[in-house]
Amino acid sequence: MVRQTEKDRPDPKALLQLAARESRGKLTIFLGAAPGVGKTYAMLERARALRAAGTDVVIGLVETHGRGETARLAEGIETLQRLENTAYGEFDLDAALARRPGLLIVDELAHSNKVGARHPKRHQDIAELIAAGIDIWTALNIQHLESLSDLVVRIAGVPVRETIPDIVLKSADEIVLVDLPPAELIERLHAGKIYLPDNAARAVGGFFKPATLTALRELALRRAADRVDDQMVDFLRQSAVDGPWATGERLLVCVGPDQMSEKVVRIASRLASGLNARWLVVSMARPGAALPSPTDAERLEENLRLAERLGAETRRETAADFVEAILRLARREHITQIVIGRPAGRRWLRRSLPDAVLRRAGDIGVHVVPGEPQPQTRKSRKTLSLPEWALTLGLPFFSVGATTLFGLGINALVALQNLSMLYLAAVLLSAVIAGRFSALLAAGLSFVAYNFFFIEPTGALTVAQPQELLSLVIFIAVALASGQLAARLREQADLSRQQARQSQALLDFSRKLSGAHGLDSVLDAIASHLQSSLSRSVVVLAANEDGELVPTSAWPPDQTLDPTELTAARWAFDKREPAGFLTGTLPQVRYLFRPIVSAQRILGVAALRMGPGDAPLPADDERTWIALLDQAAIALDRARLSRESAQASVAREGEKVQAALLSSLSHDLRTPLASITGAITTLRQLGDKLPAETRDDLLLSIEEESGRLNRFVANLFEMTRIEAGIVKARREPIDLPTIIDAATARARRLHPDLQVELSIAPDLPHALGDATLLEQVLFNLLDNARKYGGADQPVAVFAKAEGKLAAISVTDTGKGIPEADLEKIFEKFYRRAKGDGRPAGTGLGLSIARGLMTAMGGSIKATSPAIRKRGTRFTLRLPLAEKDS
Repeated sequence: MVRQTEKDRPDPKALLQLAARESRGKLTIFLGAAPGVGKTYAMLERARALRAAGTDVVIGLVETHGRGETARLAEGIETLQRLENTAYGEFDLDAALARRPGLLIVDELAHSNKVGARHPKRHQDIAELIAAGIDIWTALNIQHLESLSDLVVRIAGVPVRETIPDIVLKSADEIVLVDLPPAELIERLHAGKIYLPDNAARAVGGFFKPATLTALRELALRRAADRVDDQMVDFLRQSAVDGPWATGERLLVCVGPDQMSEKVVRIASRLASGLNARWLVVSMARPGAALPSPTDAERLEENLRLAERLGAETRRETAADFVEAILRLARREHITQIVIGRPAGRRWLRRSLPDAVLRRAGDIGVHVVPGEPQPQTRKSRKTLSLPEWALTLGLPFFSVGATTLFGLGINALVALQNLSMLYLAAVLLSAVIAGRFSALLAAGLSFVAYNFFFIEPTGALTVAQPQELLSLVIFIAVALASGQLAARLREQADLSRQQARQSQALLDFSRKLSGAHGLDSVLDAIASHLQSSLSRSVVVLAANEDGELVPTSAWPPDQTLDPTELTAARWAFDKREPAGFLTGTLPQVRYLFRPIVSAQRILGVAALRMGPGDAPLPADDERTWIALLDQAAIALDRARLSRESAQASVAREGEKVQAALLSSLSHDLRTPLASITGAITTLRQLGDKLPAETRDDLLLSIEEESGRLNRFVANLFEMTRIEAGIVKARREPIDLPTIIDAATARARRLHPDLQVELSIAPDLPHALGDATLLEQVLFNLLDNARKYGGADQPVAVFAKAEGKLAAISVTDTGKGIPEADLEKIFEKFYRRAKGDGRPAGTGLGLSIARGLMTAMGGSIKATSPAIRKRGTRFTLRLPLAEKDS
């Protein structure tokens, strides 16, 4: 057997990707450089050939734009009805999912759906169809790719309104390039085969110029070639073929809330596509920094979403030193090239981030994207509020001024040689309270004040002695270093406090969840804590027993979801991905829905109420929300497991009861029925030949066994009535001696050899109870005592008053009951060892006795041993009736 080497093995990731593709539909994109190249025509022509070969082909939507030859190709192929009965009606996604054809044609991949549709873009409709296992054919022009839209504007001078993420093209299973030379395409335009005459005249001044069409054609050819190369690499990896592997380039792209970051992302996307490289987009923030303005936060979110649409992985990092953090991330992720933007103009007072990265990048390549000159206004820059500016600028002046006055006063009394230490204190104070900029300003002011007031000659910014100049230089260096260290320490402390707050929030949430019992209380705790942590209204939804997703908890409680919002929640639940506000599914709704997912299953959906003008959640709130939902998933999983465990326990008890019932039926019905059947058969066959005494014995046997059957059925019926709550016991004064005599007589009729010793206290008051039920309880106890105490042993019955209670005890002299079984004997179908040779019984007598006593407001208790380390005593207690005045 030849051992397979690592080199000969297929790439596991490639095989997993191949397996994932097998369970979904196939996407084929007909790609063209410009309108009119014949994408729809080629698509329909191929579809007719497949339909003739037996494939189930359906047209979901095709735009012919008035072209007759294209419309004729669509004739005879089943076409789904559009949502609106117009020429430009919307595609009916639900009808396509219900029809489920073998091949569905959906034209205009970059189309934007009408407001209120399930998805804002048609490519998202197609993604849902592919996930449902339906093969899709669609068409796309190269200018609609997101990464090329700005380049197309510069080439053609025409803005592109509708775009799709590059990842859609990369995920296509097949790309069919439909190409025409520019001259032939322009000729088709003039012949009226592309647009109507009015539209054709406008198109000549836009896309349909030879130079523009040539550039667009080159872009289409390059993208098609890149996709073919990706498919070849996938094939080589799946087949373990040593072929032309990718170079392994990986890009790190740095973005921020500035306007040029969008340009950086688009250029990086084209660079990654050209290099066939993976790329990572990162945004940096300093710990403890003030929150960005809403405009900057929204712009940053837009840049990150754009990067994700173009196929990038995005991250957010917090660090005091941006350069160190960028290079550390680059080395950890094996980055080969860094892409970073440089704004236009020079910044004299700040160190340039691109220059710093270039100096320290080492063997990592750096691409610097130059910014375009544009007018800057003060409002476009992030500004501090008036109190922050007052603290940042005022504290250094105040601290340095106070230090100077204090130094002059001390110096007038005592000549000090180390007054510079006082100024270091002012620098450190500014750094700790107001930050790095305040510390630098305090260091500069301290340098001037120390020189002016304390270094000879005083009153001038000159230095007379060389050693004083050296001291001044050393002072400013120490002040700057101390200020930087103190500022960094403050930032680290702010970051630690922020992390501590987040950890405390998670701890509080965990404690709240651990104290919640039951699913409803857990859901209420989740809603209330999410609302308090994120300061937004929260709704938590969970699936009911029918599998329908319904709101189960909300805070504030008066919130309701309309049908569209419930649809978005259901999408988040079914697809396990965010939906709603500013997402790819129903982005116009008020709520942002995120699924609550454990390691095993989907447990529910949490919804945050967003305002009309809100931007996406800030990064800190997003991390907090995800962390809290992870904790919520654990709590819901625990509640679910607890509920399932309780249900399993109930089911086990039910099975035990069922097994005991079947056992009782098999013994207590079959045995007397067999005796009755045998006696009747004997009498029928040999009745005249049998002696009279034998016939009497057989008839007595039939009578006794029939009585046993009657008691068994009566016990079952009585137990059923007790458990159903049907037994309604009367509570009226009853005469205990009379009831005891009646129960004893009834037991003697069943057991003539029964010996009963009665001892009833004289003048025993009446008790409150039900005479019929109490007689049944005493009969059951006497029958039980006869069975387990023995036929030759007497049964003692005592009755007396104990305070406000009447006590009746029934005592036998049998073997007794172990202490561990004294409570078990009152359970249904519990039976101990045989007593007088008969079967142990149904195990219902004592259970019925306890049920009847409870219904009357009394109690029953077993004690063993009872007399001389033998026997068992059952004591009944009922409240005494009040005496008539």
